[in-house]
Amino acid sequence: MDRLIIEEEQIEDIMLLKLHGLIDSGTAQFLEEKFNELTNGDSVRIVVDLQNVDYISSAGWGIFVGEIKGIRQREGDIKLASMRSDVREVFDLLEFNTLLTPYASSDEALAAFESEQNTKTTR
Repeated sequence: MDRLIIEEEQIEDIMLLKLHGLIDSGTAQFLEEKFNELTNGDSVRIVVDLQNVDYISSAGWGIFVGEIKGIRQREGDIKLASMRSDVREVFDLLEFNTLLTPYASSDEALAAFESEQNTKTTR
């Protein structure tokens, strides 16, 4: 059985999830449970580092798409970072860039949250 390992790192009010393994029909439920745990605890600013993810099935992509609406309704977001080329190819093919913004690194995704926060406070 393939595994999905999820490491968590809290950076101010942002949760960084570092994923390792595959996200498929056998492991997607663990990711969904993690999102539910985070959002129930009011963590709605989430960066998902996909550097060590080799494959995301439709079930896996469905978790991201299914979670984004509720998180944005609570003024949060999910930012995807460090996608490998095969994963990014599927992401682009499915046109998920209309829903989720990909970032080259976790640092860029974290900086985007900081930039958004600064924009809100200067309005």
